Amino acid sequence: MISDLRLYQLISPALPVGAFTYSQGLEWAIECGWVTDKPSLGEWLASVLEHSVASLELPVLIRLIDALDAGDHPRFNRWCRYLVASRETSELRAEERQRAQALTRLLPALEVPLDETVHPGIEITQLAGMALAARQWGIDGRSLCRGYLWSWLENAVMAGVKLVPLGQTDGQQLLMRLSERLPELLDRAIKIADDEVGSSTPALAIASSLHETQYSRLFRS
Repeated sequence: MISDLRLYQLISPALPVGAFTYSQGLEWAIECGWVTDKPSLGEWLASVLEHSVASLELPVLIRLIDALDAGDHPRFNRWCRYLVASRETSELRAEERQRAQALTRLLPALEVPLDETVHPGIEITQLAGMALAARQWGIDGRSLCRGYLWSWLENAVMAGVKLVPLGQTDGQQLLMRLSERLPELLDRAIKIADDEVGSSTPALAIASSLHETQYSRLFRS
């Protein structure tokens, strides 16, 4: 019961890591007309979910959890570096580090000790801090991965609702439809081999790189 509550806290938009301030290229995709309505937003998010979140972030998170359980801190830090290196633009790399550093400041205040042996990874990706907090709070790996998927999807849909813009009902309908894919994506992520971990989202990379010089914007990435 308590571990479930700590999971809800860890994935909540209220967690002060600034997740709501990033769109991961979506703001430019809307600005240039790639995403214009609820159907096109759904297609964009489904593509990112399948070809980045479930093929890169979740497999890395799974490996971070396994490395912590095994006490293999070099492997833990190595996968953290791999994730950052897989971010195609300076904005996406900055987002990864900014959210990581915010979580690094928060966790000690929540009585999660930060061991020096894992500090290099915790400072560069929020997934490291989430894995460490989950271990401290007794959250099992599958639940953490499921919660991370939901958190990513909720933040992304809400960004789209603000930017397109769409109504709140449209956002809830998208959440309902896209969340039905999450169990399958989690099962697929668990089976991905080390040499298959990676993302393939060229449109997101292009949008993110162009967002870096977008004249007027609401989001940091």
